[in-house]
Amino acid sequence: MKDTVKKWLEEKQVDMFLGYKMVHGHALPYCFQADRLDEVDDLVVSRERYSLEKMATHIAAVYPEMKIGMLARDCNQRALKVLDIWDQLKKDSVTTFNVNCCPSPLKNHGDCSYLEPSPVGPVKVELGIDNNMSVEHAEHLDQKERFAHWMYEFSKCIKCYGCRNICPVCFCKDCSLEHPELIRSGGALPTEVPLFHLVRAAHMAGRCIDCGLCEDACPMDIPLRLLYRKVGSSVSDLFGYRPGIDEGKSPFNLIGDAPTTEPRPI
Repeated sequence: MKDTVKKWLEEKQVDMFLGYKMVHGHALPYCFQADRLDEVDDLVVSRERYSLEKMATHIAAVYPEMKIGMLARDCNQRALKVLDIWDQLKKDSVTTFNVNCCPSPLKNHGDCSYLEPSPVGPVKVELGIDNNMSVEHAEHLDQKERFAHWMYEFSKCIKCYGCRNICPVCFCKDCSLEHPELIRSGGALPTEVPLFHLVRAAHMAGRCIDCGLCEDACPMDIPLRLLYRKVGSSVSDLFGYRPGIDEGKSPFNLIGDAPTTEPRPI
């Protein structure tokens, strides 16, 4: 890996390479460049994850001619595909060094082996949602019970915006989560329950690539991945579309040839 990255930089196949470097015992995102080629020796693949593709999106927005190299796990690849479909980061501007991080059978919770689930405590199981619960299991709960459990989870939200900020496919310039006529902005607490998270869940339809970073970032341990997986399953059932996996545009960024205000026939 390191030799390949050095070659890319030396031969100017990429102008920079986004990866991870150990800093005081922590693997942090780092931009490796040709003028500091010896630093590539510190390039690591670790258990820590950040939205490298989101960083690439911001860099490309400022320097559109920049050729970006990037360390990419499977979830990164799915995110890059969605970003290209939504015209946020063109696939030709990013060269990836792919890392296989999906060893079977540790795929019951996440697509990476280090996301193997940890047991959930008895209080949370009683009052809230088991983070490791499947969508199918959640749907079989009694409706009133399911509602009570989700309301408990949403009531813990401290409105840190961590789920939005870490998300690799969250790119709206004007965020509905800060629109004063919809949701009180900034640090106004308590957050609107359940509006805040339901609005974001709706925006994840057709975009969520099931990386689990939102849940990793949540300081209150809200089972966000389960919520978005439910949204994703609905999109798959209704439109036969899986973000980051299937080819073509998302059903949510397609506009018909003849827009009309007339209702569709039932």
